[in-house]
Amino acid sequence: MNYPVVLFSLFGALLISIDTVQSLSSFDRVFSFGDSMADTGNACRSMGAQNCPAMKAPYGETYFHQPNGRWSDGRVVADFIAQAYGLAPMPPSMGGNTPEYFQNGASFAVAAARALNNSAYKTVTGMDPPDQNDFSLGTQFRSFKDLLPTISQGSSVDCVMSSSLFIVGEIGGVEYLFGFSKNKSVAEMKSWVPYIVAAISSAVNDLINLGATTLIVPGNYAVGCAPGYMTIFQSDNPADYDILTGCLKRLNKFTVYHNTMLMKELVKLRLLHPLANIIYADYYGAQSQLYLNKLDFPAPLYACCGGPGPYNSSLQCGVQGSQTCPNPENYISWDGGHLTEAANNAIANGILYGPFAFPPL
Repeated sequence: MNYPVVLFSLFGALLISIDTVQSLSSFDRVFSFGDSMADTGNACRSMGAQNCPAMKAPYGETYFHQPNGRWSDGRVVADFIAQAYGLAPMPPSMGGNTPEYFQNGASFAVAAARALNNSAYKTVTGMDPPDQNDFSLGTQFRSFKDLLPTISQGSSVDCVMSSSLFIVGEIGGVEYLFGFSKNKSVAEMKSWVPYIVAAISSAVNDLINLGATTLIVPGNYAVGCAPGYMTIFQSDNPADYDILTGCLKRLNKFTVYHNTMLMKELVKLRLLHPLANIIYADYYGAQSQLYLNKLDFPAPLYACCGGPGPYNSSLQCGVQGSQTCPNPENYISWDGGHLTEAANNAIANGILYGPFAFPPL
C-alpha cells in the first residue's frame, strides 16, 4: 500500500482536529500492548520513579497536571481510544492487582519494549539486546494471561475477552531505530521484518485463541519526522528530505515497508480467524497528515521540550538546560521521540472517525 501525503479535505481537516472525542459503541474494557508510545506508567514502575524521566516535570503537564509515567505532556493514543468508548484513561498494568483496578482495562505497554524477546533479538539481528530487561510483546501477553483470572473475577474469561477491545502495538520500532543507530544497512534490516511481524501476528493469534473478538493492530509511526531522530541522522543532502513534510525519507520509507508487511500478515490472520474483527490502524498515515496542517501545528518538526539545535532536540526533556514551549498544543513532537497530547488526539480521531482504520471502526 502506498502512503501519499495528501492535503486535507475541509471535512477531513475538521474531523482530525476534533478535541472532544465522541462516545462510540460500547466496549467494557480496553487493553493495549506496545512500547513507550502506549506506556502509561509501566516503565517508570519497573525502573523506579526516581530513575524515570517520565516521572519528572514537565511530563504530564497538559492533562494530568503532573508526571505520571506517560512519555508525553498528556494522554497517549490508547487513552483517547479508551475515552471514546466512555472509559477512563488507561492505567498501567503494573499499578494494581485487583478486579476493580482492571475494570476499564489497562496498558501492558512498556517503554523501550521490543517485538522480539532477548533471545530472538540476538538471533535475528546478531546484536546483544540494548538492555537485559525483557518486556517484549510476548512477555506483555503472558502478563495479561496471568492476570486474566483476576481481571475476570465475577464474570468469565469468555465474557471479558469478547467484550474488550485489544490494541496490539505499535511495536517493532525499537528494533529498527537501534539498527539504524548501529549503521545497519536497510537490506539487512529488511531481513528482520518478517520476524518482527511474526511476533506481532503471534500475539494477535494468541489473544484471539483466548477469546478476543476485536483487535486494533497499528503500524509504526513516521519516525523520520521525529526531531530526535532527525537530529541524530541529519543530512547535508537536501534530496534526503521529503519536499512536502521536511521529514527524512530513508527512515519513513523503511517504516512504510514494515507497515506493508504487517498489513499483508493481517490479511492472512483474517482468513484464519473470519469471526474476529482485526483492524489495521494506520498511525503513519494519520501522523503524516499533521505535518501539512501548519495552522494547528506551525512548527511541526520541532520538539516542544528539549534543547537547542536545528530541531530543538539536542537535550533530553526535563534535564538541566532544557526548555519547554508554552503551547504544546501547537507541536506534534513533545520531547523529540514522543508525541504531544494534541498529536495523539488527532491520530486517535483519524483512527476512530477518519480514514485511517482498515476496515473502518
